[in-house]
Amino acid sequence: MTDFEAMRAAFGARLRALRERQRLSGRDLAARLDWPQSKVSKLETGKQTAETADVVAWCAELRTDAADLLAELRELRAHQLTWRRVRSGASDREAARQNGARRIRAVDVTSVGALVQTADYARRLCASRASLLDQPPDADAAELARVRRQEALYDSAKRIEILLGEAALAHPVADPAEMVVQLDRLMWLVGLPHVRFGILPLFRPLPHAPVHGYRIIDDHVIVENLTADIRIADPEQVAVYHRLTDRLWKAAVEGAGARAVLTRLAERFTTA
Repeated sequence: MTDFEAMRAAFGARLRALRERQRLSGRDLAARLDWPQSKVSKLETGKQTAETADVVAWCAELRTDAADLLAELRELRAHQLTWRRVRSGASDREAARQNGARRIRAVDVTSVGALVQTADYARRLCASRASLLDQPPDADAAELARVRRQEALYDSAKRIEILLGEAALAHPVADPAEMVVQLDRLMWLVGLPHVRFGILPLFRPLPHAPVHGYRIIDDHVIVENLTADIRIADPEQVAVYHRLTDRLWKAAVEGAGARAVLTRLAERFTTA
């Protein structure tokens, strides 16, 4: 549990204590506020961050002064912004871990991974995620994180594998001209001596459908979802990700095949 998640759980416990002091059940309070009962549960268990209006309504219904809770909520939201910036790629620790690694195996199925993103593509992706998380985009932090992460790509002593689903390119994150530049960046990877680059073509059967992207960095795995990065260090689980990656490579195209896919996509975006 992160510091932010612990703070949110503690805040939820305070909300629950106020309700219980009034001898109300969660269902009763939800009915009085005209909320789904699940919302009361999520707020009290720290699964959802309260809005200012939520706290005001909660305290008004329980006839409790809201000032202290609102001050605590402001502090909680400040930590939430920091947590989400870390989530979006602004963490020096993650860059340092990657740059110090001997082997990196990256598999991305819905978007181009940070290791090979262009600046425009990264900016668009950052803005999209910030919008989803209802936070202002931190373009400067995202760009700094991108540059630091990509330092690993220029270390010829590393063993780097980048496997990308064609679907990640067929559904453009950026505008057509920016996508052409991103495709050109990927074309540069083809034939790079210390980098193995491959594409999983559309309509090709896969030995197993990956449900998310991931990075294997030496002896652990980083899985990115919408709200957090999950680090997996258990050797048996890491071995499963290695096995999946090995099997996916058997369905991939490399070299001239990868160039053909990138060229076809670039032509499509050029005429869009």
